[in-house]
Amino acid sequence: MIVTLTANPSIDRTVELSGPLVRGAVQRATRVTAEPGGKGVNVARAVNAAGQLVVAVLPSQSEDPLVLALREQQVPYRPVPVPGAVRVNLTVAEPDGTTTKINELGSPLTPEVLVQLEEVLRREAGAARWAVLSGSLPPGVPDDWYATLVRSLRDTGCSIAVDTSGAPLSALMEAGSDAAPDLLKPNSEELAQITGLDADALEADPRAAAAAARLLLERGLRAVLASLGARGAVLVTADGAWLATPPPIVARSTVAAGDSALSGYLLADLAGAGPEDRLRNAVAYGAGAAALPGSMMPTPGETQPDAVVVEALDLDVSIAAASPGLAES
Repeated sequence: MIVTLTANPSIDRTVELSGPLVRGAVQRATRVTAEPGGKGVNVARAVNAAGQLVVAVLPSQSEDPLVLALREQQVPYRPVPVPGAVRVNLTVAEPDGTTTKINELGSPLTPEVLVQLEEVLRREAGAARWAVLSGSLPPGVPDDWYATLVRSLRDTGCSIAVDTSGAPLSALMEAGSDAAPDLLKPNSEELAQITGLDADALEADPRAAAAAARLLLERGLRAVLASLGARGAVLVTADGAWLATPPPIVARSTVAAGDSALSGYLLADLAGAGPEDRLRNAVAYGAGAAALPGSMMPTPGETQPDAVVVEALDLDVSIAAASPGLAES
């Protein structure tokens, strides 16, 4: 089983336009969709769609529209009661796949709610292969909360994956090796944030991205799955580094593509796949999500793992050769 925690869930509303977004203009939507969201919720939806056991832990009222949507999609969930409504995030999608997101902050969580979320998470993690801590943290939550949860989950025996950004990501990386998750899933911007490098340079050069990810293993991580947009993703473990390139697709929305990629990786791991095939499935799932509208999660039939090209990366070259800036960081 996989258990996910989403501290800042959302209803993800996507507005599709027939042409480019024009600031200050009046434009009409060609399609509007709304899906239960938040990064951990997205992972749970994808895993559930693949027919695997999953449970989503989240703060929510029992009859919140988000919970009703999860119930309709038959995604198992464990809500912790809170007084406020789940936030609504807005995405504007252009025909070329460009997306503009406007995210609400989310309702504050009290210390009492955090304790309850941790208790529910630990209880579910005892029967899980993976615990996934995903997304932003709402107001009232300490930046180092993910580090606290990683330490708390150690004795449950499950592996831990984290996908976050900003201050929570920095706090996690500064917390020490005892708070290092088994898997970290940054994108190029997040990888740049924690290595001090240039995000565009990392996305343009998979070898530099892999070299940067390898440095993170020194902080106690067992694996780094770094997504690089249309270039695919790299996976770095103590055993090696690999690059996976996706097949050509017509991108409709990149919202939740990273969440889908993490889902693909975890699903392959549940099936006993090796690192190359875990990465292959991750990129297939990420591309599958990008080809769908809004924040829809692909089913296995909507992915093309056989069309993903995976190659081993030789990182024996010096870090300076891969990226001069990396050697200085």
